[in-house]
Amino acid sequence: MESLITAAARALEAGDPLGALNRVALRNDAPSLALRGIAMAQLGELAKAKSLLRSAARAFGPREAVARARCVVAEAEIALVSRDLGWPDKTLTAARATLEKHGDLANAAHAGHIAARRLLLLGHVDEAERMLADLSPVPLPPTSQVVRELVRAGIAIRRLRTKDARAALARAARAARQADIPALTAEVDSASRVLDTPAARLIVRGGERPLLLEGIEHLATSEALVVDTFHHSVRRRDTVVRLGRRPVLFALVRILAQAWPADVSRQTLIAGAFHARHLDESHRARLRVEIGRLRTKLKPLADVRATKQGFALAPRKTRDILVLARPVEEKHAAVLALLSDGEPWSSSALALALATSARTVQRALDELARSNKVQSFGHGRARRWMTPPVPGFPTGLLLPTPLPKA
Repeated sequence: MESLITAAARALEAGDPLGALNRVALRNDAPSLALRGIAMAQLGELAKAKSLLRSAARAFGPREAVARARCVVAEAEIALVSRDLGWPDKTLTAARATLEKHGDLANAAHAGHIAARRLLLLGHVDEAERMLADLSPVPLPPTSQVVRELVRAGIAIRRLRTKDARAALARAARAARQADIPALTAEVDSASRVLDTPAARLIVRGGERPLLLEGIEHLATSEALVVDTFHHSVRRRDTVVRLGRRPVLFALVRILAQAWPADVSRQTLIAGAFHARHLDESHRARLRVEIGRLRTKLKPLADVRATKQGFALAPRKTRDILVLARPVEEKHAAVLALLSDGEPWSSSALALALATSARTVQRALDELARSNKVQSFGHGRARRWMTPPVPGFPTGLLLPTPLPKA
């Protein structure tokens, strides 16, 4: 009977879940339950897989700590795939420690990779990088090598290090070919397409063009004044003015930057920044106040000059003003960007990834559902949201990490 367990495990390692089930489908001992759970996960039956793995963990005896830890790691991977980002990470940390203690370094590294991928989805890039650096440098099977390199690529993409990202994806592709598992190859191909998909629009002198990730990276060393709509900031090289908490000021500077070198009328600025339909003297007074505040904020980078018609930007120490805009600007673009990975998300997981309240996310999802941009299935806590890939939207990996605080 143990030969069937071994054969089923080898079938799973080769990406053949049906072959594994043919060998252990009628068995209810702990190892068979664990293998059945992993097989069901590979077939996409995640709820059944989670139930089988929990049953297997309970069935293993007190002296089988390693086997129980492996079940925990497998359940954590299912939670990651099903975007259950609220799954207790302390449980995974304890399982990883158990595996390391007993010398199962390959599975301990896999647990670390899962934790790092979860941190990436939550936007905690620094923590994901530290997690990867802390993993023991042990020889890994090709499947684990693919996961490790995908994590490295994800970190490099968030850091706008495209050369490092391409190198990591090339290593992942080689490991995927060695593993000879179609699903892994498809995952690497999907991640590689991110680098060849427009990640932003560059608006300059009234015209615009799509920009790949390399182009965004090059802007970091540009001498131009960049109005960054991703981070709601204005910057030139290392000088950054953050306006994330001043939406009116950022709206004003964006309007002025998109019109540069021309000026912008007071009526256009009031309508665009204040969303006022009917203008009166109070709006003009408010505009004067906000322009004064904007001048103070932008003093290291530019001046805001009054003209006969309105106002115009005058950059300092540079002759160019660029606007870095999202490829598609939607009211709920961040939600759509996360859903565009094709995986089912819960509203609570989206709230964690976006660092906002579940109620805010739910209102956004309801609005998107009314316009047929997202769809849901399931009920209650099992309800999940997803959408087919939206043309022009970057994946969640391209959502930029916040700028460091001053």
